[in-house]
Amino acid sequence: MSEVYRTFTSESVTQGHPDKVADIISDAILDAYMAGDKNSHVACETCVTTDFCMVFGEITSNTDLSEDDIEKIIRDTIIEIGYDKPELEFDGNTCKVSNRLHAQSQDINQGVDRGDDESGAGDQGMMFGFATNETESLMPYPIDLARKLTNKLTELRESGEIPYLRPDGKAQVSVNYDKDGNVVSLDAVVLSTQHDETVSDDQEKLKEDIREKLFKAVIPEGLMTEDTKEHINPTGKFEIGGPHGDAGLTGRKIIVDTYGGYARHGGGAFSGKDCTKVDRSACYMARYIAKNIVASGLAEKCEIQLSYAIGVAEPTSVMVDTFGTGAEGLDFDKIVRENFKLTPDGIIETLGLRDTTYKQTAKYGHFGIEGLPWERTDKAEDLKKYIEN
Repeated sequence: MSEVYRTFTSESVTQGHPDKVADIISDAILDAYMAGDKNSHVACETCVTTDFCMVFGEITSNTDLSEDDIEKIIRDTIIEIGYDKPELEFDGNTCKVSNRLHAQSQDINQGVDRGDDESGAGDQGMMFGFATNETESLMPYPIDLARKLTNKLTELRESGEIPYLRPDGKAQVSVNYDKDGNVVSLDAVVLSTQHDETVSDDQEKLKEDIREKLFKAVIPEGLMTEDTKEHINPTGKFEIGGPHGDAGLTGRKIIVDTYGGYARHGGGAFSGKDCTKVDRSACYMARYIAKNIVASGLAEKCEIQLSYAIGVAEPTSVMVDTFGTGAEGLDFDKIVRENFKLTPDGIIETLGLRDTTYKQTAKYGHFGIEGLPWERTDKAEDLKKYIEN
């Protein structure tokens, strides 16, 4: 086995984590408005705690959703996630729901909606996208593996294969790399999962089920060695979880939602925001650009930064970093500007963002998930011309 040069750690959380509950509810409301009016402007935040959910923010839409409609979306989403029993102290059937959504500021809207002119950015800020060839999904290995663990954990709960699981959970992996950037082994794997009272005094059964039905199904053979540190529910029983265990708020899992800390982050969150908000759409575009550059062979790693001013269509800056892995002699900034539309309207058109369902991204991950439009590599063949000529 190669000598370990560095170790990098990323985490992921399940749908039942309180912050993810908030994200999913915000995106469910966004989807409902977009379904009736593709030009809806939505900025919906959610907070959850013991038997309580509040949504708040700004909406401008021709979709007519009543108070009852909003409440039904919230309750249905909470139940769908798995919080559907009184003993969880957060039950979609009975929890209190408060709606504080209102109309969007016209001061902001005047810079975004310009009739037939190019739409301006919905906010200022900087956004990053990243891709690397160390996984098939062109995602960093640590976040790719951590997310596979949490998604499989949810699958084991929903299918009933591990019947005592409850919705809340986390996975964290520490990945060892050699000096050439190759994955060598797992330094540590941490898995915490909420469960019912039937295994509270039998944590060994839970640990064995996690090893056999989760780790063996997801972690590639040979990656866990005798030196790998394993922590399954390290504090012991984990009955109390979800919004009853900790309050949840939209946008607090921005690192989980992106690259697990492996690449930089501009600070903006995604869920509950429509596609005119460059916090979301420009991050998707930056990922699309970075992934196509790597898929084309122009670079082994690529990070894109875009920045915008509120009400201005063209980005204020474009930065491309290939970390020394890019083909020699290429002007990557020029390549990006020549091949990708970077205005808010151009991004929306290229990625079909008015026709995208967003709740799935809050559930399963915004990047590295097949089927999402910004995960396409349809520009890779065109980009190859820069290294073939």
